[in-house]
Amino acid sequence: MNLSKVQQFLLKEVADLTEIPAGAYNIRSDSQSIARQSTDNIEIVPKENVSGIDIFIKPNVKNETVHIPVVMTKSGLKEKVYNDFFIGDNADVTIVAGCGIDNCGAHDSQHDGIHRFYVGKNSRVVYTEKHYGSGSGTGKRILNPVTEVYMEENSTCEMEMVQIKGVDDTTRTTIAELKEGANLVVRERLMTHEEQQAFSVYTVSLNGKGSKADIVSRGVARDNSYQKLELKIVGNAECKGHTECDSIIMDNGRILAVPALEANNVDASLVHEAAIGKIAGEQLTKLMTLGLTEAEAEEQIINGFLS
Repeated sequence: MNLSKVQQFLLKEVADLTEIPAGAYNIRSDSQSIARQSTDNIEIVPKENVSGIDIFIKPNVKNETVHIPVVMTKSGLKEKVYNDFFIGDNADVTIVAGCGIDNCGAHDSQHDGIHRFYVGKNSRVVYTEKHYGSGSGTGKRILNPVTEVYMEENSTCEMEMVQIKGVDDTTRTTIAELKEGANLVVRERLMTHEEQQAFSVYTVSLNGKGSKADIVSRGVARDNSYQKLELKIVGNAECKGHTECDSIIMDNGRILAVPALEANNVDASLVHEAAIGKIAGEQLTKLMTLGLTEAEAEEQIINGFLS
């Protein structure tokens, strides 16, 4: 691929790519697919009526990887993309997504990505989605990801959702439905600064006996930024659900955590934990005695918190 330095930088930030990856991939830039490859076990097919792709992963596939990063470098560009994943029974696959926007102009740039996962019986999916914004323009960098996960019996899905820098506005929506014995693990890491706003909304339905969900969100709100986190788990069977919101507030930042647990079965066991606070003074003091400035000490604490 003939990539600009900005495109290369964004791909490194959101997908840790410095060269064409092995395995299946679809790399998208400025509303165009610029590189695509299927394999014997994974087929990537462009959609016909809307923008996006279908990814078909065969049953019994092991240790395969799919990369589907998106980068945007044109100010004022707005798009909505639909990507559907069909994971066969007994498969084991890693999916690396993510979107980076570099906006150096005066118009807002926006990417709305709708990802739907249909996870087969006994399958395991590891999914990473990173968002990043850069550019010196006055136009906003807007990202609105929607993630839908439909899990068959005894399947596992591990999701890492990361947004650390540069995204002005985001609404992150995650919907999951779990059948018997399915297990969902989500780790969200989020930092906002300046005037940025971030909304995260989760609705997880535990519909099958023995289904489990563990959702942990860690956030840092700096400057005048605002974060709102809504975590809802619905227990419709004998199940276990755990949500946790752990946040650091700084400067004039604001954070609202809205937990919701709905039990519709006597054997549903649901737990929520939440904590919002500033960096403890003793933590800063300890690091400053080692020679760090207060600002350096804060950065060390935040990096450790979000790692």
